[in-house]
Amino acid sequence: MENNSENSRRSFIKKASLVTGVMGLSAMGINAKSYSRIIGANDRVQVGIIGFSNRFKASLFPSFMDHSKKLNFEFVGVSDIWNRRQNEAQAFVKAKTGNNIKIYRNNDELHAAKGIDAVIISTADFQHALMSAEAVRNGKDVYVEKPMAETLEDAKILLKAVQETGKILQVGSQRRSAPNYIAANDYIQSGKFGNINMVEMTWNVNQPGRWRLPKLVSEIRKEDTDWDRFLMNRPKVAWDPRKYLEYRLFWPYSSGIWGQWMAHQIDTVHWFSGLKHPRSVAANGGIYTWDDGRTNPDTVSAVMDYGPADDMKKGFQVLYSSRFTNSAGGTKELYYSNAGMLNLDTNEVTSEGGLLENHASAMGMKANLLTPFTLPHATKMETAANTGSDPMTSLHMLNWMQCVLDRKTPNASVEAGYNHSVANIMARTAMETGKRVTFNDATQEVVAG
Repeated sequence: MENNSENSRRSFIKKASLVTGVMGLSAMGINAKSYSRIIGANDRVQVGIIGFSNRFKASLFPSFMDHSKKLNFEFVGVSDIWNRRQNEAQAFVKAKTGNNIKIYRNNDELHAAKGIDAVIISTADFQHALMSAEAVRNGKDVYVEKPMAETLEDAKILLKAVQETGKILQVGSQRRSAPNYIAANDYIQSGKFGNINMVEMTWNVNQPGRWRLPKLVSEIRKEDTDWDRFLMNRPKVAWDPRKYLEYRLFWPYSSGIWGQWMAHQIDTVHWFSGLKHPRSVAANGGIYTWDDGRTNPDTVSAVMDYGPADDMKKGFQVLYSSRFTNSAGGTKELYYSNAGMLNLDTNEVTSEGGLLENHASAMGMKANLLTPFTLPHATKMETAANTGSDPMTSLHMLNWMQCVLDRKTPNASVEAGYNHSVANIMARTAMETGKRVTFNDATQEVVAG
């Protein structure tokens, strides 16, 4: 099964690439001259690993290795505050590449080392923004997992750091590098789809063990890590191995569903519509089934109003729902216009729901129906806990690596990450307060009520 997944992933990347340019690199903005310059470079791009997570091992590492030889990149070190993961990372990279990477006990040691050009960050959600800001301030380019930030304060710190340093930062919103999503955006921007008037999104699983790590929780010892360093700017509390390892279940270390799942899907709304954030959000959530000590909900729903702030007659709604407790409906991204539907689950554009002739003519109007077609290079978003065979991540990593070389803005820029963070924070605030939440563009603050 593992070999089949690997073959499938590589086959997709190859097919997507061959259509768009020489060895596929032109799909990410690499021309022949640029490619030859990369291959002939004397110095490799030296990359550090910040956080040896399951996500890194299962998806980010293989995605990096898909392109590292051609683009002349290599891993040279790892920073992780848990000594067990330090040793596991070193052994893992040695087994996969033959290279003996250096261990750093924390990020201060990594940033003090000479010769590291870039880092890949896959740590606890609440650490992403501050660790990324620290990295760019220390001269590193960054690939950081989403969500970019869980609080506006942290999001602003990172946005400012990237803008002031000019370093390359790619947020792990990998849909932005997937050919089918790129094709969907191009189609919407062409005007052929018509105005978006509704978006429906779901992300449903039935996994009581999702984000749980009971075996590791029983094995980790406080003396083997650095709890105070882990907490960063969060309140200083007593050692809790569940919050250290199962952080996605606990605020203020993660917003859970909002930051982990909605961040992906709401980012496409911003991308396709050109809007930065909702005009308003109302939301609910709760722990209805998996009452295992978590504080983040196992079920959420949100209604978001999008449109220009100066014209309330224009816009559309986004209906978002997600649950851990029943997988019916799966993962859906459905965009509607008056003429039909764009289904990013099936990658089909259809006239379903469009204005039919009989209803149009009764009001002196013409029928409005989309011409059906299938998006090119269709790939399905992987929703399993470990996404090692996810081709989107490989193409997204390729885009970041090329931007490190060419100094161009990556597909998922710090601004895109800031915007999805704002939407996530608005939704969580609406859920927590029970109030309708808006965003003040002048002050860049969330307003409840």
